[in-house]
Order: sequence, then structure tokens, then C-alpha cells
Amino acid sequence: MSKIIACIDGSIYAASVCDHAAWAAQRLAAPVEVVHALGRRDTTSAPLDLSGSLEFGEREALLNQLAELDAQKAKVSHLRGRHLVADAVSRIRAAGTQTVSEMLRHGDVADTVRDLDGETRLLVIGKRGEAADFAKGHLGSNLERVIRSARKPVLVVSRAFAPIASFLVAFDGGRSSGQVVERLVASPLLSNLPCHLFMAGDGAGEAGNRLRAAEGALKAAGYAVTVGIEAGEPETVIAAKVKRDGIGLVVMGAYGHSRIRNLIVGSTTTALIESCTVPVLVIR
Repeated sequence: MSKIIACIDGSIYAASVCDHAAWAAQRLAAPVEVVHALGRRDTTSAPLDLSGSLEFGEREALLNQLAELDAQKAKVSHLRGRHLVADAVSRIRAAGTQTVSEMLRHGDVADTVRDLDGETRLLVIGKRGEAADFAKGHLGSNLERVIRSARKPVLVVSRAFAPIASFLVAFDGGRSSGQVVERLVASPLLSNLPCHLFMAGDGAGEAGNRLRAAEGALKAAGYAVTVGIEAGEPETVIAAKVKRDGIGLVVMGAYGHSRIRNLIVGSTTTALIESCTVPVLVIR
């Protein structure tokens, strides 16, 4: 049975990941697996260039000490990981989801997500990890690689959980937006929630036709849909719309608009995740 994969680390986002995973589990009637990846930086000392700086005996002794340090760090990191996962499982069960398993893996988190793709229904991950630089407001260094690695929907969560009473579909007018709506209609995750179908632009031409087709598909699936169009940069006008209307979740495609735009200014997906204070569901 496909699972909801809850990726956690020691960051303050871990509790929010657990709460959102429990919320999704109840709406999808799916089990949850809590996953913590022990990356290389957690267990390995920084490499040193020892050439010419130490005598032969000193160099050998230092290498032995570094090896012992790495072994001790690996042991402590593994023990810490076990406690993190156990706490996460307890929190999800306390939220009402009893079918919860756990996994502690060595390796890169993006590789872990890729390896688990066949058994994943939804991936839940925090906007930032424990190594993120909060002072600069940047996303976690692993987040974009995880989203690019994942073939299943990724729920990128904010710092704290809040009940989700409505959602916004960020519609960019491209063909991939239609596919996002198709995936949304096929899933019970957001059923019965009010939907804001919103496009940044002028609503003319083929993009406008696709917007109206998406509205029809959502209404046919039983969603109460309101449509909005507003000129401006997507990340700016969508974030403002979310704040103004108290919307609880943004749904969008992964790395849309154009390759040229991505190369020049970075992707709209990344910019939106940075600018929105609510969770973002990224669908391929």
C-alpha cells in the first residue's frame, strides 16, 4: 500500500511535518512512514590537507584520532536519529493516525526520496532543514533537489500546522497546469474544500481557455470554485492573495513557466515556496 512519507530532521519544522502528515493520512486513509536520512555531514569530519604540515608520527596519530571521532559522531548521530524518529511516530499517533512505521537511513535525503518513490503516495517535508540559514530567509539546501527528485506530490510545510479550510491553485496557463488539475481531481486529499483558481496575467488567449477548462473540471468534480486573475509577478500576487483571503494551502506544478525564466531568475516554484507562509503542495 502506498504511504505518506514524512521526512524529518532535527529542525523546528519536524513537528509541523508530523502534524501535516497526520492530517493527510486521515484524508487519504493511508499509512505514514517517518523517514530520517543521516547525511554524510552528520558523521564525517571535514577533510584536512596534512601534506607538509606534520611529522610522520604526528600525522598518523591525528588520522587515528579523526577516525575515532568519526566513529563516535556516527554513533551519536544514529542514536539522535532514533530518538527523532520515535518522537515523530508518537506525535503522529497522538494526532489520531495509528498506522505509522519508521525508517532510519544513511545517505542523501534526495537519494532516499528517489529510492522510496515506488511506495510513496505523498511526500511531506519542511520548508527548511536544521542546516538552513534562517537569517537569510533561504530555503533548505536539500529542498529543491528533493522536489526535483520526487515523482509524487510533495507537500512543503510551513513552520507550524494550522487547519486547512481552503486552497488556491496557482494556474500558470501552461499545459502542465491542466495536468495539475487532473491530478487534483483524482485525489481525495482536498475534496470538499473551497478552491480558489488563480492566474497571474491577463487571462487572454490559450492560457485563458485552459483556465476556463480547469474551472469546469474542478466544478464537475464537486469543488466550489472561485476564479481570479491578476497582473503581476506570480510569486508576488499569489502570496498577497493568500494572505488577503486567509487561504490555507497553495497547489502548483513543479518548476513551471519557462526554462529560460528558470535560468535567469530562478523558478516560480521556488520563489512561491519562499514567499508563501502557508504549505505548498507541488504536483508533477
